[in-house]
Amino acid sequence: MSHNLPFARNIDSVALAKGASLYAGVVFGIYWIPLRALEAAGFPGIWASVALNAVPFILIFPVLALRAADICRHGRKFHFGCLLLGLAYALYASAFLFTQVINVIVLYYLLPLWGFLLARAVTGDAITPVRWLAMFFGFLGIFFIFGAFEGLPLPRNGGDWMALASGFLWAAGSLLLLLDRDGTPIDCGIAFVFWGAFCATLMAVIATLSGALPPPRLPDLTLLFWLFPVAALVVIPASFATVYGPMVLNPGVVGLLFMTEISVGTATAALLTDEAFAAPQLLGIFCVSIAGLLEILWPTLRKRRARSVDLTP
Repeated sequence: MSHNLPFARNIDSVALAKGASLYAGVVFGIYWIPLRALEAAGFPGIWASVALNAVPFILIFPVLALRAADICRHGRKFHFGCLLLGLAYALYASAFLFTQVINVIVLYYLLPLWGFLLARAVTGDAITPVRWLAMFFGFLGIFFIFGAFEGLPLPRNGGDWMALASGFLWAAGSLLLLLDRDGTPIDCGIAFVFWGAFCATLMAVIATLSGALPPPRLPDLTLLFWLFPVAALVVIPASFATVYGPMVLNPGVVGLLFMTEISVGTATAALLTDEAFAAPQLLGIFCVSIAGLLEILWPTLRKRRARSVDLTP
């Protein structure tokens, strides 16, 4: 985020938001593990996401009930921004049902580009050369991790369009939260969990009624012994971290930091499954890491350089 914006927070909030965005990316990089376990337990496709979102909603419902009046008093930017983030999440999860994984990842992770362009158009926040360079390394990392593909992954089916829309909606929702001056992180986190669960459920019902997805089966109750702790200790903190970044940072910056999801997901899949992991994947993780580090370290390096110039006799 450019600190010359009139609504910029202090540097401590910016550093915390960057850390929260990195943390959220790491957690969602291992998100596939409980999702696959839920799918094996009888929740096909996006129904696994519904189950993994429903439990956090149940756990935070008492807080939601206590803060409902305060949440309702927030402005339109806050509510519409949280709704767009929840819808973006549901579209992203649903897209995997209708198209290839590579298309979903590449089309969704145009997110930094959308974020920087929207921030430039609405707030005038500059797309600096360092940010262009960070995006280059991020996209190059995706290319290496998922292998060379023929031409650009232009949208060709419903799943592709859902993935493309989810990245744009996330950028738009992030910008609305950045522009909202009254929302609090706790209220935003509660609203995001609510809209994420609602939109995921709606998408799952539509997919099931259309015949694209079978209905869920009654699961083994032993599932609850690990699902509730995972929701309480992993999903809820990650959900609040996910929305804290957009409340403080340029949405393009948030997109770059979220790319840790790709690196962590690739590495954990290689460790826990038989998915391929070789030199290209390692090089891709390196490139994605550079993309995030450039945005985190460059402001500090620039300040140190400025101080060294000031001290030069």
